[in-house]
Amino acid sequence: MRDRWPLLMVAVVAVMVVIGVVVLAVAPDPVARSAERPLKPKGGAQGAPEQGRELTLEPLPAESTPGVPPFSPTALPSAPPSTSPVSTSPVSTSPASAPADAPEPVAARYFAAWQAGDFATMASLVDGPPADFADRHRRFSADLRIASLSLSPGVPRQVAENAAEAPFQGVREVTGLGSWPFTSVLRLTRVGGLWKVLWGPETLHPSLRDGGGLRIVETKVSRPATLTRDGTPFPADSRAGDYFSGLSASETRLSLEETPSGKVLLASPEQVAGGIRASVSRSVQSAAARALDGVAQPAAVVAVDVKSREVRAVADTLGAKGAFNGLYPPGSTFKVVTAAALLRGGLSPQSPVACPGTYTIPNGRSFTNADGADHGTVSLSTAFALSCNTTFARLSAERLRDGQLRAEAADRFGFREKPGLSSCRIRPHTTADELGADALGQNSVQASPLCMAEVAAAVASGVWRPAVLTPGADGGASVPLDDGVASSLRSMMAAVVTEGTAARAGLPSGTSGKTGTAEVAGARTHAWFIGYRDGLAFAVLVRNGGAGATAAAPIAAKFLKAL
Repeated sequence: MRDRWPLLMVAVVAVMVVIGVVVLAVAPDPVARSAERPLKPKGGAQGAPEQGRELTLEPLPAESTPGVPPFSPTALPSAPPSTSPVSTSPVSTSPASAPADAPEPVAARYFAAWQAGDFATMASLVDGPPADFADRHRRFSADLRIASLSLSPGVPRQVAENAAEAPFQGVREVTGLGSWPFTSVLRLTRVGGLWKVLWGPETLHPSLRDGGGLRIVETKVSRPATLTRDGTPFPADSRAGDYFSGLSASETRLSLEETPSGKVLLASPEQVAGGIRASVSRSVQSAAARALDGVAQPAAVVAVDVKSREVRAVADTLGAKGAFNGLYPPGSTFKVVTAAALLRGGLSPQSPVACPGTYTIPNGRSFTNADGADHGTVSLSTAFALSCNTTFARLSAERLRDGQLRAEAADRFGFREKPGLSSCRIRPHTTADELGADALGQNSVQASPLCMAEVAAAVASGVWRPAVLTPGADGGASVPLDDGVASSLRSMMAAVVTEGTAARAGLPSGTSGKTGTAEVAGARTHAWFIGYRDGLAFAVLVRNGGAGATAAAPIAAKFLKAL
């Protein structure tokens, strides 16, 4: 046993040598071992480093957030953002280096996540984020119609031991409004040795500070295809839509506004009016349209400039462009044309004429005045002012039987087949009864309100010309009336308003005109009033409205007083 002891010791030593060699062979390099463990403050105990000692921290671990690159020092901005338009990618600049405990890494990761719409990563970097953090961002973009966001971070700076600020610029693309630039600040704080974002609504936009808000406001703006002569839209409810295209067309203008201040931060550009201009005057059109407010029966008001013959207003509830194209018996308003033919035949306003209650054409039909009134012998001007049917039926049968009435109407007042806006006509008479009825604006005589406005304008100016709708347009050949005829008709139409059938209609001073009550088979009479005042000629028709003096003339008064 004693002899074996030395051999046993040799064997033990040999085993220990082998183990030592193996350990040395597999042991890591000391430099590698130092890289595996976190670096510690040199020369001190655990805790805060000593004054003047070097401190090195491990880099922040990268997060595996889809679409957001892990932070690297090269992603830190080194200079203030450019004022040139930003791109749709985060700005990347390269500072020389940043201390490992600086706020830059957190700011860079927050901006990168925000740019990518990664609200989960953003919330993880915020100190105490609200529970609806992600929803606030989504609602902000949805409510304000944000199509895209571009961020341009500036250089973060530490403003206190545990506080830092990262200024940044941004550009949001707002649908329908375009680019919306803004400038804000990302605030950070150090909590438990780690930097965190101090988030508030103003981080989204400075206008949200202290309970402020933002909103998109939609405003409908009229964008008609046709404008009035001065380039403005037609008045609301103009009653002219059948005559002009696109009067009710509009566009929606957008604005981005602060609340509650109402300050406009962004607005869609105002479009330059580019519609076709008509000869219509906005103020005259408005007066015509409002004159028909409350009129139960279909009606129309047409106004024409006496000098240019441009249509200044057309308000129509007749339908089918009845104010221009409709054919209605004009009743006693046609006595203007009949009186012109009689004056041309040798009578004067002072000529004495009979105005009995009833008159019967020899071997023909009878005609009566309104209410059968018998005025005896009066002047032609008075018979015109009182609208004596018997007078004009008799004088026509006696003085105009050779076609003078139709010639006057067709050749000098537009009652013929012709191009133009208005419609009116008269046929040759075959009997004395027809002639008597034509003289009173019945039988074959038919006219539109525009045609009768042209008649009134011809008296006012002494020249008949067709009306036009385009400023400066030439309506065609004009036909002068004899000076004596025109001046006589003016005095007679003035008498209608001062002492005749329209004396109680409330027409303003200076108005001249003629009432008309046109019979309609099987229906109530049409009410008419035509005239002129201050360079504006007009016609009013109320279809089946009754008497012209009580139904049409008051509408004309309302129209003229509104001018």
